[in-house]
Amino acid sequence: MNQDDLLLTGATVVGASGATRADVSVRDGRVSAVLPPGTLTRAREVLDLRGRFLLPGLIDSHVHFRQPGLSHKEDWQHGSRAAVAGGVTTVIDMPNTDPPANSPRRLWAKHRLIDGTSLVDYRFHAGVDPRNIDGIKEIGPREAASIKVFLSGHHTAPDVVTDPAALERLFRIAGEQDRTLIFHSEHEEIFALLDVWRGAPRTFRDYETLRPRSAGIVATLNLIELARRSDTAAHVLHVSSREEADLLAAAACSGIPVTFEVTGHHLTFTNDDMDRLGNRIRLRPAIRDDADRERLWEAVTEGQAATIGSDHSPHTAEEKNRPMPGAPPGLPGVQELFATVFTGLTERLPEMDPGPRLSAVVRLMSAGPAALFGLADRKGEIAPGRDADIVVVDPVRRHVLTNGGVFAKCGWSAYEGRPFTGGIDLTLRRGSPVYRWTPQEHVFGKPTGIWL
Repeated sequence: MNQDDLLLTGATVVGASGATRADVSVRDGRVSAVLPPGTLTRAREVLDLRGRFLLPGLIDSHVHFRQPGLSHKEDWQHGSRAAVAGGVTTVIDMPNTDPPANSPRRLWAKHRLIDGTSLVDYRFHAGVDPRNIDGIKEIGPREAASIKVFLSGHHTAPDVVTDPAALERLFRIAGEQDRTLIFHSEHEEIFALLDVWRGAPRTFRDYETLRPRSAGIVATLNLIELARRSDTAAHVLHVSSREEADLLAAAACSGIPVTFEVTGHHLTFTNDDMDRLGNRIRLRPAIRDDADRERLWEAVTEGQAATIGSDHSPHTAEEKNRPMPGAPPGLPGVQELFATVFTGLTERLPEMDPGPRLSAVVRLMSAGPAALFGLADRKGEIAPGRDADIVVVDPVRRHVLTNGGVFAKCGWSAYEGRPFTGGIDLTLRRGSPVYRWTPQEHVFGKPTGIWL
């Protein structure tokens, strides 16, 4: 029997359905065995991780790493450092770059630009050219995990599908090709009507009122009906309101092929935080009220949401500090995602042991996105034959994010000064250490992430 490369002992292994004490061995970048403690004794390297929990590498299926064309905001070198520091080992990047990633040629060019710079493994979501809806026929599963559709636009998302006939055609083509559609689900014409009536938002306090929930509700209800008629899978991103969560949960319960994502920032902030944070939490969709936030947490704890994503959308400090309406929506979040979600679960379920809380994290941030986006054969679970993407978590370590600890290229975070519970001690990607925390320093590995 060949000697394993690495043996992780003494820890609790967490899956989507529970947690158990086990030893994990790694060989040639994959998990070779998961066995009761003490069963395995030999390896080239042995790590005693008593008191720690092992999670499958997190998958952030909603990031904007900004290359090509917008690398003054973010790039893969910095974005992937932020990711692994947050326990994320795989990302799926959005298409609204410059030029947009909406053809096989552009998707391959994007890979060539990234290759050799990423600490994480990666896939892409492809975009839609609203002037050439049939162009998505050329994009296969090798190039893209899904087709991203913007129903409303903003500073970095100019390609918007507003024509009802074009949207129906998208569903028909995706259904014929068995492709998943994912959506920024806000109705652009509602915003246009409000702007004619009251003018575009001029202050941060006015922003939520003039970019209201009604746009998301109308767009999402329309998507549910299109998914029902076409039997085509639709995944709604960054759901922000209780009404949308109710509609999507009810539709899924009735057998309509719809799923939805919530984000760390919609689980954390409310519109009341705009007075304190202003442009830092100007988002699309907007931050809503406390009742909306609590309904999204209910979707997390009751298993209604399919995924949690960061919507990591950095802008430079100069851009975010512009007066309304020039300040673009978006914030960095991939580094903060695990800490945000686990801290929120700890605050809401203080009587629960860390294992079940971490199982919810795995369900929504590892197993869920792996299943939804075609990665479950190698990602999303610590099991023999799967990639050895493993995150070592200290569930009781308290820490505060400081400005100097932000690894995104923009160098700022809306979460600065916020206390977190649960720290990432070590991140392995395919068996290789890509991040290690010590009280003295953060140590990063080699940028050998691959296009999956």
